[in-house]
Amino acid sequence: MKHAPTTYPVHDLIRKRWSPRAFASYPVAPETLNQVFEAASWAASAMNEQPWRYVYAHHADTEAFQKMVDCLLPGNQPWARHAPVLVLALAKTDLGNGTPNGAALHDLGMANANLMLEATALGLHGHFMGGFDRDKARQAFQLPENLQPVVMLALGYLGEAEQLEEPFLSREKAPRQRNPLADFTFHTQLPS
Repeated sequence: MKHAPTTYPVHDLIRKRWSPRAFASYPVAPETLNQVFEAASWAASAMNEQPWRYVYAHHADTEAFQKMVDCLLPGNQPWARHAPVLVLALAKTDLGNGTPNGAALHDLGMANANLMLEATALGLHGHFMGGFDRDKARQAFQLPENLQPVVMLALGYLGEAEQLEEPFLSREKAPRQRNPLADFTFHTQLPS
């Protein structure tokens, strides 16, 4: 496991959270998966709309799992097809009264963060992927217009990096890094 090298002390769950591509082959128990979804449910949301929706399939759900794999772009399929669980994260883009929910994507992100921190606490790892065909996902899962496919998630227990082929093996072994705070935080205003 690669702990994040931080400049300032942060909670250990944040330091341990990592997006690997190598997953162990053993399954995630349904009650464990429900626990991470429960954590997602307690995220903050505008007007308590809770606009997050998740469609998931265990590796053993052969047909549904393959539908998820088929939605992934070719760069994600070689490694993600070995994950024990694949999840499609959706945002409900309208409010209960039918008007647009401008905070839906933000709120889904909050739920996803809760989900990942709970998963990390349980010894799970996840890798969110923007690299998937949203139109294909919409068709495959018969999504209504007000559900926006946002990201997919490969979830499971950490596997061995050596099970990956290149270029994924090198990426798995690369050191973790983040931009310095000065690149994205600005006291009182953005620089001109």
